[in-house]
Amino acid sequence: MTREARPLVFLGTPVAAATILSELIRGGFEIAHVVTRADARRGRGSSTTPSPVKQVAVDNAIDVSHDMTWLQENSEREMLGVVVAYGKIIPASVLSHTPMVNVHFSLLPRWRGAAPVERAILAGDAMTGVCIMNVEETLDTGDVFAQREMNILDSHTAANLTTDLALLGAELLVDTLNSGLGAGVPQEGETTYATKVSTDELRLDWNLSSIEVLRRVRAVRSYTMLGNQRLKIIQAELHQNTEQLSPGLCDATACVGTRDGAVRLVSVQPEGKAVMDAASWLRGRSGPEIIQFS
Repeated sequence: MTREARPLVFLGTPVAAATILSELIRGGFEIAHVVTRADARRGRGSSTTPSPVKQVAVDNAIDVSHDMTWLQENSEREMLGVVVAYGKIIPASVLSHTPMVNVHFSLLPRWRGAAPVERAILAGDAMTGVCIMNVEETLDTGDVFAQREMNILDSHTAANLTTDLALLGAELLVDTLNSGLGAGVPQEGETTYATKVSTDELRLDWNLSSIEVLRRVRAVRSYTMLGNQRLKIIQAELHQNTEQLSPGLCDATACVGTRDGAVRLVSVQPEGKAVMDAASWLRGRSGPEIIQFS
């Protein structure tokens, strides 16, 4: 096999995708074009911000567009598409003339779909990884060209696990393209689907076990309610040898009862305020020392 010689078209949007695009550029691959999300408005002003992928492209003088038009207009060119968290289905009409590979953050066929990192943490998986797979019209079903594994640590959140997987994926993609794609291998094993995290899943259920609560905090932007106020739980840890607290009951040391024990809140974010140490938040409250979350 020989090094991939076709110009690349890169499709992606978030920071993780930008990490991989940057590594392709450093690896000396020709990036013919980038397709990414349109600039988004942030804050209260009228100014817009480019996606992380677009910023990398602009910094490296690579042409950018926000839909499939450029690909359709250049369908006669022999190119290879690279897809990383693009966020949209690639039409079959485009795939028919531009073959594409996807950098997917799971060990396929486990966790096909939109939220593989979050679902792996929520399920308590001990291991995940990255696959380079062929893009098909159906969801994450293509043959796998290469994969690498990674242990999921107790310190992994969705954010820092995604960062680690992006670095691993960038390395794997560059190595795979340098050695040539070769023939893909059909996916084998039990298929699971990583559906997008719903709004309902963000709210903590204190009737879960302590381990399940901590997984929820690590995996999603979890919150709990104190009266009619929302409190985001940024970080928490397992707490042992505590008096039994009923689920959702929080004592003066920031320990909160669960179904089978308690967790200790480390950092929180009250509505309209910055992230702060949980103990400091408790000290600054006016009201009873023992509070009930719902």
